[in-house]
Amino acid sequence: MSVMFLPLRLIPVPVQCVVLSTVLELFFSRDKLLIPLLEALNGKVFRIHVRDTNAVIFLGFKQARPWVHPNHQGEVDVKLDATTAAFARLCFAHEDPDELVFEQVLKLSGDSEAMLRFKKLLAAADLDWERELRSAFGDFFGQRVATAANTLVAAEKKVAAGAQKLLEEQLKSMEIPDAERTQAWQAGVEDLHRKISRLKGRVTKTEHRTGDRNTS
Repeated sequence: MSVMFLPLRLIPVPVQCVVLSTVLELFFSRDKLLIPLLEALNGKVFRIHVRDTNAVIFLGFKQARPWVHPNHQGEVDVKLDATTAAFARLCFAHEDPDELVFEQVLKLSGDSEAMLRFKKLLAAADLDWERELRSAFGDFFGQRVATAANTLVAAEKKVAAGAQKLLEEQLKSMEIPDAERTQAWQAGVEDLHRKISRLKGRVTKTEHRTGDRNTS
């Protein structure tokens, strides 16, 4: 949930916390239906680590209201660890957090029950970060942050696509079969297995006939 601004290293963490706190408080104050989900997280604290900037932000819940601070002396229930691009995918591209965890883009550890409650809150809230940033801090800032976030997401997808293409080329050069060739090979093996089974059946019948003749 880091502020997706391109020169992120130049923005002090306390300022990022102010931005996040403002957006979250305004958003949740408008939707009373989310109060039960917020209350379920009362007392829970999340440590958010942005890996590439080494920024650490604490997100907590008290009296059905979120708070965001740069420091926290108490216990932490859940730890979130990801890059700026990963948080951009979560907040601006609205990608499924479970999928990001499966891809190991987003790393989670801690209280599983708190994680589940937080996920329910995210799903129910469906927070539009660009709209909320525009509303709270003006169109210029909101658009600039959203543009930076979307650029990060697009760049990461381009890098991933390039890496996949390179991998496929390497596999071909090593003569390792791709999925289509592997499927054809498996079909050939299965066909050969059926032919061998039929041949064994014929051999068995021949042996039985030979045995019957010898007996008679």
